[in-house]
Amino acid sequence: MPYRIYVGNLSYQASEQELEALFASEGSKVESAKIITDFNTGRSRGFAFVEVSSQEELAREIKRLNGFLFKGRNLVVSEAKARENKGREFTKSNSRGQSYGGFERRQGS
Repeated sequence: MPYRIYVGNLSYQASEQELEALFASEGSKVESAKIITDFNTGRSRGFAFVEVSSQEELAREIKRLNGFLFKGRNLVVSEAKARENKGREFTKSNSRGQSYGGFERRQGS
């Protein structure tokens, strides 16, 4: 089971390959590195998730890279938290910001 690391304050110019190389530079086995991008523009949102293969690697990389200067920015590195379900999984919105979907959809709204 891979262990997820949150990487914040990431430079917008950073690539997933560079991020993977940074985390693997001390011998950690990086399963994946994923920079989160804006859905509409495709531009980086300034944070990423890196998966490593063991709890020991997770702890070592957090200690080593939290505050590390990378591409002109000090990284914020911590264990990724489980994503909270905020009750929006069945609700979508159209281009005017109106919500639809879910269990309580009314006719004509």
